[in-house]
Amino acid sequence: MDAVYRLGDEVSFEPVGEGAVILLLGSGQLYSCNDTSLAFLRHLDGVRDVEAVAHRMADEFEVDVATLADDLPELIAGLVAEGIIVHAA
Repeated sequence: MDAVYRLGDEVSFEPVGEGAVILLLGSGQLYSCNDTSLAFLRHLDGVRDVEAVAHRMADEFEVDVATLADDLPELIAGLVAEGIIVHAA
């Protein structure tokens, strides 16, 4: 939970209505966001660690941080695998 992530260099993240879309500029691949991924990416800034992001999300969704701590690793792994987020340097 102490890792820090940011959007990849070739990623465009655009809120649209109540959701958001992610565009990988290099490939043209387009993704839509569910509520959880939208909130996670919206709070991701390359400075806050995952725990800080989880606390912000917990306030937003009125869930406990422990629940998010169980769910976020799978979301993060998927976003990293697709090249949407990367470790902040």
